[in-house]
Amino acid sequence: MKIRIYSIAKKQNNCDEFIKQIKQFGVIVEDICIFNANIQKAQKDSAISAKESYRTEFSKYLKNNVLNIALHPNGKEVSTFEFSNLLRDKNEITFFIGGAYGFDDAFLSKTTNISLSKLTFSHKIAKIVVFEQIFRALCIINNHPYHKE
Repeated sequence: MKIRIYSIAKKQNNCDEFIKQIKQFGVIVEDICIFNANIQKAQKDSAISAKESYRTEFSKYLKNNVLNIALHPNGKEVSTFEFSNLLRDKNEITFFIGGAYGFDDAFLSKTTNISLSKLTFSHKIAKIVVFEQIFRALCIINNHPYHKE
């Protein structure tokens, strides 16, 4: 299985421990941060411009026959077990964490949309939660004792 997590953010290394733990299940996981001059300018211009810049950057990474998941406050809330079932038997999964202004409807229409919580998280926290939930889901799938019911 290969998992890529794309985020509109400057590079951070706060998920390295989870990346190491996830590898024990034979899963390749990549943490890809995208933040360039176009995004920076668009975020200063307007929310609409920012969302368009996110769509432009992320659309390059949408693939057919891959589970493309956008993290969005209006997405479906799932339990840890439901989340693990999303990952089960997939060869490739891509997660998208938007910028400060979120995603536009055009992008969301091309992805499976889930919400981590009704709470709003910073990008750093959202990313840590996603990595931890990926690890927890893989533990469930592989009957590893990390997840307690």
